[in-house]
Amino acid sequence: MYGDLANYSLDLQRSDEARQIIHEAQARKMDALYFHEILYAIAFLGADSGAIAEQQQWFSDTHEYENFGLALASNSEAYGGHLGKARELTKRAVDSAVRADNKENGARWQTIAAQREAAYGYAAEARQSAAEALKLAPTSRSVESEAALAFAMAGDTARAESLAQDLGKRFPLDTQMQSLWLPAIQAQLALDRKNPAAALNALQAAAPPIELGVYICSAIFSASIRCMDAERHTWQPDRAALLLPSFRRSRPRRHRLELLDGRVGASGRGSCEHLTVENLAGSGCRCRQSPGTRRLQGFLTLWKDADPDIPILKEAKAEYSKLQ
Repeated sequence: MYGDLANYSLDLQRSDEARQIIHEAQARKMDALYFHEILYAIAFLGADSGAIAEQQQWFSDTHEYENFGLALASNSEAYGGHLGKARELTKRAVDSAVRADNKENGARWQTIAAQREAAYGYAAEARQSAAEALKLAPTSRSVESEAALAFAMAGDTARAESLAQDLGKRFPLDTQMQSLWLPAIQAQLALDRKNPAAALNALQAAAPPIELGVYICSAIFSASIRCMDAERHTWQPDRAALLLPSFRRSRPRRHRLELLDGRVGASGRGSCEHLTVENLAGSGCRCRQSPGTRRLQGFLTLWKDADPDIPILKEAKAEYSKLQ
């Protein structure tokens, strides 16, 4: 109950209230992993390095959950474009999960990293990471779903389609699979084929009553990105906005989801929102103060000390120079 209340408060952008709810539960000798994930998210959103360090200490002191803390640290580094650090922390998170006899978690961190690699422009690395994750946890539904999306993002359509077909057959009555994961994968595959209209059609299965739920699966962030990418290519903003309204409405919720479920996609994709969601060119205007230009400026500011060789950063800088 306390976790739900804290979650609701955070969704309403009441960080202080969410923190107080968790502290009340802890005062009653109750504690849980989820409490510390929320506290970490609050600290991240508030750029509170001391609070982040406090939560990281809790994760490192709790052997079973150390891998969660390392994954969050990886996501945080990736958000600022520190890909080298993020890769190192992901490796440590995977190793920690395996030592804790939780290969599935380790594989999830690896597939999320694969999506990050794809989003940042490293397709070969993304495919390799996704393939290694499947070997680590070959029967996991969540790992297979994450890997399918990573393969789709990395341009390996054959592997992504094969996994999607398998998931569809194995889980025909699974609501999250049928209404979130598979639409997100199919939308990405459609964009790979340069068919944004088909991407929007696929995403109509991601029904708002599902995507607005509290315990939403990680596919929704990817589906949101796919939706806005499709919007940019089809010039159907009204239709796209109707598909996933909460994506536009709640930036704090998106960023919390990115962290708690590894999206930046806390894999780094969240920081790339400035580029992939409503791209600089997506405004249709190359004037200096266009919405696209401002988003690009925001991205470059966020990544001012990012690793310099990341492909998406190079592309952003090149595009920005064209807008000057």
